[in-house]
Amino acid sequence: MPTKVSKKVAGMIIRSRKTILKDGVMTTSGIGEPSVYHALVVIFLEFFAWGLLTMPVISVLKETFPEHTFLMNGLIMGIKGILSFLSAPLIGALSDVWGRKFFLLVTVFFTCAPIPLMSINHWWFFAMISISGVFAVTFSVVFAYVADVTEENERSLAYGLVSATFAASLVISPALGAYMMNAYSENLVVAVATAIALLDVFIILVAVPESLPEKVRPSSWGAPISWEQADPFAALRKVGKDHTILMLCTTVFLSYLPEAGQYSCIFVYLKLVMDFNEVMVAVFIATIGLLSVGAQMILGILMKQFGSKHTIMVGLLFEMLQLMWFGFGSQMWMMWAAGVLASVSSITYPAISAFVSMHSDADNQGLAQGMVTGMRGLCNGLGPAMFGVIFYLFHVDLNDDGKARDDSRSTHIIDNATTGHADSFPQEPVWAIISQLIPGPPFVFGALLVICALLVAAFIPEGAGVTNNFRSGSRRQSGLSMEVHYEVERSKKHDGLSPLSPLVDDSAIL
Repeated sequence: MPTKVSKKVAGMIIRSRKTILKDGVMTTSGIGEPSVYHALVVIFLEFFAWGLLTMPVISVLKETFPEHTFLMNGLIMGIKGILSFLSAPLIGALSDVWGRKFFLLVTVFFTCAPIPLMSINHWWFFAMISISGVFAVTFSVVFAYVADVTEENERSLAYGLVSATFAASLVISPALGAYMMNAYSENLVVAVATAIALLDVFIILVAVPESLPEKVRPSSWGAPISWEQADPFAALRKVGKDHTILMLCTTVFLSYLPEAGQYSCIFVYLKLVMDFNEVMVAVFIATIGLLSVGAQMILGILMKQFGSKHTIMVGLLFEMLQLMWFGFGSQMWMMWAAGVLASVSSITYPAISAFVSMHSDADNQGLAQGMVTGMRGLCNGLGPAMFGVIFYLFHVDLNDDGKARDDSRSTHIIDNATTGHADSFPQEPVWAIISQLIPGPPFVFGALLVICALLVAAFIPEGAGVTNNFRSGSRRQSGLSMEVHYEVERSKKHDGLSPLSPLVDDSAIL
């Protein structure tokens, strides 16, 4: 029996992908064969469209929520992040059944759907941004698309290209959007962003081919569909089963929670509190983006010199420092210094992913990475909400001039001083002092969380295997194409060997 299967496997390896496509395994519309470049175009256009709106969104946010700008920004982005965390596994599972192209179309369309509402109704615009979180998982589908069209030894480079394309889309788009808004009008920026989003949808419809052939979808094997994979908490429940994974996930949670919160509000903070104008914010984004790309390029050198564990700790150290600078800084040059530190700290998550990859067995990669990704997805929802609430609790808000203020505390101090009410007067200056010493309280709180992450990371056993307790027998072998894997599993089924696993195994969480 095994001999028979081995012969069939050998036959599948000899046959090329083009021959299999010619046999009709993949029936799809599009230009050429599916490749990484199709995914890169989709990612670039989607985030270029949103990058154009960086400055207009800040202005509209201040205009719509003048009293609680930072709180509402945090709640809007927090709801979007939570919905994305809940829906990502389900959309990933459905894309394994119905194909990637359809869900690329759905996620891009609904993620960009709020854009034209910005010129129609601001309240509906922000409401739709929150609701669009259900479909704001383009990255998950794109990574699945890339996995379909690359071998495992090529995947790290391909994922790096996707991340670099995302960064490139934000290098010039905010500056271009700011220029058009100042030179012409906000409505023109919205119109151009809408046109680019529609172009992205059109390209997916016409030019992007399906990457998941019909015959390699689990439903075609006769396998039962398991919706356990669609459970967003499935990966998190497995965290405690392995000591090293538990420590890694704790490190990710403590470090990415403030990072997600920072990304949700930093550009609003720079413009409305630190008096950055539109051009300065755009240049800030471009500079930090370029420096981050440079930091990613030296990541491999750092890991060779210091090891993956110590590279993680270096990234965490820079993250803690940049959060402190953002929290205590009150001058523009301090914000620029913090931004440079932030670009270096961008190596933290890739270093964690590399650590997991190097210390996991080949058949455990998806499971371990899924746990870490699930923790990061949870932070995408909790981080922005946490920052918004802390801004609100410390009364960091805006007055009509756009300056940061301590809400009603300052006027209350004056009233107490003039009327002679001294009962609460001694307590009031404390808030004023805190506001002067710590312009950005959430950043300081985030720095404290990163210090805790550093302490946890220091005890991670660098030489230990990460996922020894998690074995997955249904993952396809390294170097085999999806079609070969399909034929192997079908051969096992027809030859009376072990039955197929449902849908995809628990290792493919996101």
